[in-house]
Amino acid sequence: MKTFFARSRQAQPLAPLALAAALAGCSLAPTHERPAAPIEAAYPSGAAYGPAATAAPGEAAAADIGWRDFFRDPMLLQLIDIALSNNQDLRKAALNVEAAQAMYRIQRAEMLPNLGVAASAAAERVPADLDATGASRIARRYEVAGVTAAWEVDLWGRIRSLSDQALASYLALAEIRIATQMSLVSEVANAYLTLRADQELLRLTDDTLATQKRSYELTARLVEAGHSTQLDLRLAEITLRNAETHHAAYTRQAAKDRNALVLLTGQPLTPELSRLLDEATTLPDDIVPTDLPSGLPSELLARRPDIRAAEQTLRGANANIGAARAAFFPTISLTGSAGTASASLDGLFGAGSGSWSFLPRITVPIFRGGALEANLDVAHVQKRIEIANYEKTVQEAFRDVADGLAGKRTLDRQIRAELLSVAASRSAYELAEQRFKEGEDDYLTLLDAHRMLYGTQQVLVRTRLARLNNLIDLYKALGGGWTERTVQ
Repeated sequence: MKTFFARSRQAQPLAPLALAAALAGCSLAPTHERPAAPIEAAYPSGAAYGPAATAAPGEAAAADIGWRDFFRDPMLLQLIDIALSNNQDLRKAALNVEAAQAMYRIQRAEMLPNLGVAASAAAERVPADLDATGASRIARRYEVAGVTAAWEVDLWGRIRSLSDQALASYLALAEIRIATQMSLVSEVANAYLTLRADQELLRLTDDTLATQKRSYELTARLVEAGHSTQLDLRLAEITLRNAETHHAAYTRQAAKDRNALVLLTGQPLTPELSRLLDEATTLPDDIVPTDLPSGLPSELLARRPDIRAAEQTLRGANANIGAARAAFFPTISLTGSAGTASASLDGLFGAGSGSWSFLPRITVPIFRGGALEANLDVAHVQKRIEIANYEKTVQEAFRDVADGLAGKRTLDRQIRAELLSVAASRSAYELAEQRFKEGEDDYLTLLDAHRMLYGTQQVLVRTRLARLNNLIDLYKALGGGWTERTVQ
């Protein structure tokens, strides 16, 4: 019996530590629940959309198609590769992730005791009237000890909640970095195609300018021969000057497009790449696949990095609530040291020189002027804000995909109609030119026919560019562009 009570008395000092260890795993943060997505279960249908394409068994979803497999132009692939290595926005996003990771490690370290080694020496002279012996003396003290400074026992999970919040911030920024990469890939592709479209328009303007020069010269000869009027000559000159104006405008726009591409790539173009861009005077129609499996809206929650980032931010708001709740409870901190101390250096590590100190401290909040309640209210409000941000992000993602699906079907129909319009305009121009040469129509009819042909050709190039941009934006909206190769 005596042995039993002796062991019980020995175990009593360990009971608070065991309780602290048990409670340290507690958390007052609410359980995270993903908000219900405020979107429809399927994408819109109707005349503007057509049937939604889904991935066939064994076929990769749009989000899993690598950008090297999605884009089919070697020069564009080279530009994207350069941009991913040198773009400053992407570099900043990566550095933000590194900084957030370091902040998380700093916050996580607060959960563990801070251990260090301290060495100190002290010397003082004690006057005779202050010493019990009535004689003055010099007191010296030398000490070497391991020290833990004010380690907070995380009974209520405050530090753990702050660590969870830092982790959520880190993961959210990691998702933002992925979203930045996806945006960069699509921006480089759109900038490249815009440059090629404007260079095709510039080539078209070159042909038109050459045609108008010949027409003006022909009209001038007809005026000299008395077979045409000064009005026809002035109309021919107006058309020529308009062609020169368009040529200057498209030349300027192509230069600006190239500057935008250089900014995205983050470095000057090599001479070889610059030469290849100069030679790319047509807009390719088969640079990207025309069919993309759209899947279901629910898949966006897992595939869109902006949605995942919004959810991580919501998790961080949950963790902040846990930290605000824990602030209402007592805080226990432990400070202690253990080592050796002596009045002389020679005896610092001698027998009997061991020393230790243990300074527990408990702080109970009693009156803070309502600051704790206000802090908890702010945490709850911030969570509701993040819920609204999450829901808005989901809705924007749904709209991005719906817009892309609507554009895909309608732009295809629009291009077919514009191709027929260009063919009809060319035929009308050829007939008007023939009738003008035969003297059956005046120059104004020929001028109108040429203006109509040139306008329909311009509109067709812009619509083809809009179709390609829409496919690229749809690829991005579905979560594509985050991998280099297709995920199998």
